[in-house]
Amino acid sequence: MIRFETAGESHGEALIALISGLPAGIPVDFEFVNRELWRRQQGYGRGGRMKIETDKVHILSGVRHGKTIGSPIAIQIPNRDWKNWEEKLPVEAGDPAKHQAVASPRPGHADLPGALKYNFKDARYVLERASARESTSRVAAGAFAKLLLRALGIEVASHVIRVGHVELERAATWDEIVAVTEKQDVLLSCVDAETEARMKEEVEEVARTGDTVGGVFEVVVHNLPPGVGTYANWDERLDGLLAWAVMSLQAVKGVEIGRGVTAAESFGSQVHDAIHYGPETAEKPTRFTRHQNNAGGIEGGISNGEDIVVRGYLKPISTLRRPLESVRFDTREATAASYERSDLCVVPAAGVAAEAMVAFIIAQQVLEKFGGDSLDELKRNYDGYIQQIRNF
Repeated sequence: MIRFETAGESHGEALIALISGLPAGIPVDFEFVNRELWRRQQGYGRGGRMKIETDKVHILSGVRHGKTIGSPIAIQIPNRDWKNWEEKLPVEAGDPAKHQAVASPRPGHADLPGALKYNFKDARYVLERASARESTSRVAAGAFAKLLLRALGIEVASHVIRVGHVELERAATWDEIVAVTEKQDVLLSCVDAETEARMKEEVEEVARTGDTVGGVFEVVVHNLPPGVGTYANWDERLDGLLAWAVMSLQAVKGVEIGRGVTAAESFGSQVHDAIHYGPETAEKPTRFTRHQNNAGGIEGGISNGEDIVVRGYLKPISTLRRPLESVRFDTREATAASYERSDLCVVPAAGVAAEAMVAFIIAQQVLEKFGGDSLDELKRNYDGYIQQIRNF
């Protein structure tokens, strides 16, 4: 099974991703990996930090001559802002007078519970690790998962369906979602220009008032065959794994698979996707079809051959330019919450991070089902299963 770990602090010297379990022989497209990091930095409403950083991977191990070699892949992503923090966050003792404390916890952030948990007298160290800057490492790891999936014809992409009170009121096609991911001038990653313009107005409103705004992103997995995941054990169900992975992202407070939310208020006849049988097509390995996809591509914890649709509900960023009430750590006196340079809206960026998490879970489950220590072995196993599905 492939897995990854991350390390690093928001204003530390670098971020780290360590990936193990990827088969040997996967071609590594460095331009693609770096563009994934670039995509995470884009979007209307991002803060000043994104003007400082130019995220690019520095691969230390596990890739030689442009391909994975089966050993752990170590990735370093330097923080350019480190030069401004070397004396504030030194590895050695340093000068306590230069330490930049977070004196009052921010409501909605990990500041207070983290300080209580680790017995810190301020929230600086909590902020540094709990920050969404950590998702940079996830995106790097997810890019490698995407490279594995692309070799099998499986793709993962995202788009934004809501910012604040403004929501996309129609379904998006796969081609529209892909077009959004390929844009060079990223605004809010919505497939509909008129809706995106109104989303932009929501961000401009919170910019005027010193507030922040959240929203909803949608991640779609395209061309995954039926049969990935299982109903046999509770902790191996594909929908549960995806929900866990996306919920682990900073500021995500809810996850939906397919029409999960509105299904709860609908009758069964309006929710379940009727099954049909049609002529064989080049696009799908199975002739069983659905005319709608309310299930979001998963039934009983198993992929059913339709696009997998995962939505993440993102709360507004908890660092406000007009801070909420808080309490000082040292005196316990009432005060305003601490303010750190921050974003107004990160919904498009969160969608990119969620793509990475979804891609990694799908890659895990694909390897769990088909196995293979090399890409060639994996493809042989995968192609044999696709033929089995076609012959069913």
